[in-house]
Amino acid sequence: MAQTPSTPFSFPFSRTGFAPSTPANASNPLAATPSSAGSSTNTFLMSTSPVKARRGSSEGYRPRVIRTIGQKPACLVNASVTYCGDNQIYAFGGFDRWTDEVYNHVLKLDLTTLQWSLVDNYGDIPGVRMGHTATLWQGDKLLVFGGENEHRTFLSDVVILDLKTLYWTLPEISGPTPRGRARHAATIYDDKLFVVGGLAGPNLLLDDICYLDLKTWTWSKSWRFVGRYDHTTWIWGGRLWVFGGMGEEMERNGEIWWLDMKGSPAFETQSTSNVEEQTLTGRSEQNSRYGSSQAQQPTGGYLANSRATPRPASTPTLYNSAIPPGTVSSLKFVSGPSLPPQASGSHFHVFSSGALLDFVTPASTIRSSECCLSALELDTLRWQTLAEGSDIFSQGYRWQYCAMNEDGTKAWLLGCATEPPPGGAPSMMDEFLSDVLPIDLKKFGLLGNHMASQQHADRSQLPASDRNGRSDLTGLGADLVGMFDKPPETGSGVDFMVTAERDSQDAPPGEGAFGPAPDAVDSTQSFAATNQPTSPPIHVHKLILQARWPHFSRLYASQMAEFHTKKMHIPEPYSVVRAFLYYLYTDSITPHPEFCADLGDVAGLLVMANIYDMPRLRLLCINRLSRELDIDHAAIIWERAGTANEEWLRKRAARFCLAHWGRIVRTAAFKRLSRQSLLELCEESDHDSKLITGEEMEAISELKFAGSWYGRKPNEGLNSGTGILLGEEMEDGDGEQEEGMEMN
Repeated sequence: MAQTPSTPFSFPFSRTGFAPSTPANASNPLAATPSSAGSSTNTFLMSTSPVKARRGSSEGYRPRVIRTIGQKPACLVNASVTYCGDNQIYAFGGFDRWTDEVYNHVLKLDLTTLQWSLVDNYGDIPGVRMGHTATLWQGDKLLVFGGENEHRTFLSDVVILDLKTLYWTLPEISGPTPRGRARHAATIYDDKLFVVGGLAGPNLLLDDICYLDLKTWTWSKSWRFVGRYDHTTWIWGGRLWVFGGMGEEMERNGEIWWLDMKGSPAFETQSTSNVEEQTLTGRSEQNSRYGSSQAQQPTGGYLANSRATPRPASTPTLYNSAIPPGTVSSLKFVSGPSLPPQASGSHFHVFSSGALLDFVTPASTIRSSECCLSALELDTLRWQTLAEGSDIFSQGYRWQYCAMNEDGTKAWLLGCATEPPPGGAPSMMDEFLSDVLPIDLKKFGLLGNHMASQQHADRSQLPASDRNGRSDLTGLGADLVGMFDKPPETGSGVDFMVTAERDSQDAPPGEGAFGPAPDAVDSTQSFAATNQPTSPPIHVHKLILQARWPHFSRLYASQMAEFHTKKMHIPEPYSVVRAFLYYLYTDSITPHPEFCADLGDVAGLLVMANIYDMPRLRLLCINRLSRELDIDHAAIIWERAGTANEEWLRKRAARFCLAHWGRIVRTAAFKRLSRQSLLELCEESDHDSKLITGEEMEAISELKFAGSWYGRKPNEGLNSGTGILLGEEMEDGDGEQEEGMEMN
């Protein structure tokens, strides 16, 4: 996409009373994403051409592909790729796509120098394997389980690589060893290695779950769960979750399953019973170079580099049918505007910040315009699109692996170019891990695991109100908020006073600081720009402000006027200032009956976070605004995001506004926009946009529905970004054949 020089501009006013510290830039225009046509009386703003960059626009955040050097892995398939901290990614095992050779090499990618190197390792070096799992444990150990070797033997051994000494060890393990498997999923939680599903042979799909207690090195018994391979598993909120992968009929699966482990002694203490339920083939070969060979040797086998996948039997052969000690639930997603289709494309599923992230990356079975980054919020089980593919992926690359840091704030896609680079040999296209795409997930409103909901309170830095979504506070936050804004005569010990601009007295409940404009106020003026009386005083403790607000600390240390008067005026709406001070007391912006209840106030907090350079508050605001974006507040969120230079949130809010244009223009937030902001919001659509009536939308919806009945995929032949039916895309869709699905 051609770019023009970016020209900064300033908003004619600051919606909350302050001008931003740096000029706000206009975001790129966005194609509208219409909602389903449910009423013929609605109109929708829609686009009929690709997105064009507006003059003076800013690209905002866009990940950049970087090329590695050194001993780059060639056609490495079914290896484990793990981020191990300190900007280091380790790759182990896998096989060569062209030679069928299975490896046990340890490779390291230094993300600082972008150099691959072959690592010398010692000790009980494990045998070659592929389809295994390698999980980071205790921050400096790589725990490898299972896989299959060059003889098609499925393994169940556990080997540990100490990343400090590069020494392999084989722990002494007891208990009912699970069946050997490959292409399973594993995760470590609370010093337990949980293993779910996988393949134990060409015709044997496993549907079990078990765990290895890493304190006692004892396997639990196995319970029946869900049959999957090439899937993803993680633990959050006291539940073990499973998503994606392949099912019994080799179909890509979009169901999500979870096992409730809360209150179950079986997941809290080591099970010592049912040791006799060990796998059917007998002895353990934990000290063998090739690990355990407990699974039956497959008779047919298949070539390592073959694209043919061993087809599980329609009725899996189970070796354990015990009911798990917890409720098992599942949910199938049928359709939705933000639901990423699992049947095509190359998907990477990872967990971050209480959400499942789905990277839909370019592949031969999906158009680049259909790629995206989507998130499934686990507390609401609602899908949302965080970014379009054009905002993340560059043309001409194919991604093979995904690694993520433990905090869930950064991801790295590893892959290669689909065409030789300038001056490069065609063989360079076969270097599967020659290129890296680093993605900063905080740019998309993700808090990170250490700030999001977690099972144990001591592993989270948020107050209980933010972890559990309740308005009540616990601990220190509850004690401090009890003294917040209490007059001195109550004995609260307050010694400082803050005033703000008075909120609109005419605003009905729920409209916050941007209620209907008085008739006397010109529409081109801001609400904060009018001469309004000062708000009632807010009583606070200067010690808390000094400790929590760097700007106030510097101001007070300089002995400015506020130091002597013990008063401070902030030209912001009263509700926004109270919400800001409430955050300083509680470290929370969760909805409260009295504070932060309105998204308009949170949007004002975002601007204040930008002005005062408070990154934590900024991240909390972006996360909440993106999760709770709605009709009533979309326009004000779009405007505040631009004022605060938050391009991603601005794009997301603009896309939402254009998708629900008929409702947005009737909201109080939209009517409060200045003339300049109104023009800028309209310009978020591209130059060839047009209004389509509800009747036309119904016709398109009916055609789309009919296409799904006549064998067409639900979105095939439709522009995924706009919903307009294009003739050339229809022709491409009619002749499109799925030659085979790519698997990770």
